[in-house]
Amino acid sequence: MKITILAIGKCKKNSPEAAIISEYIKRSGWDITIKEKDNSTQEDEAKFLQSSIPHGSKVIVLDERGENLKSIELAHKIENWLNNGTSEICFLIGGADGHIQSTRDKADLLLSFGKLTLPHMLMRAVLCEQIYRIQTIINGHPYHRE
Repeated sequence: MKITILAIGKCKKNSPEAAIISEYIKRSGWDITIKEKDNSTQEDEAKFLQSSIPHGSKVIVLDERGENLKSIELAHKIENWLNNGTSEICFLIGGADGHIQSTRDKADLLLSFGKLTLPHMLMRAVLCEQIYRIQTIINGHPYHRE
């Protein structure tokens, strides 16, 4: 499985969030790539995000309007995609003002991580942990406990 994370804002290489992100990417058996763009206007951010989506990938847009799924529910959804031929998933993390409607319209899944507002770099760390968790659920590894 190939995972692409498209994100607005650049993560500092020696930050605590970068260390967490790196750790979960190392643990994962999936090929995870992060592409970043500096903050700019919502329209420019949307152009970057929309033009960088790999062809044929399923798109998960992180947005406060999205579904708030349990980890196991998200894992089952992704496992179903895998079983039906999906080989790549692309996650989109917007800038401080979120996504414009045309970006949300690209989503195969609009996903919320709850009603809390999290710093973007911390959200990346949480997302990387969840990607690892999803992989362990799909593989029957005991990391996740329900």
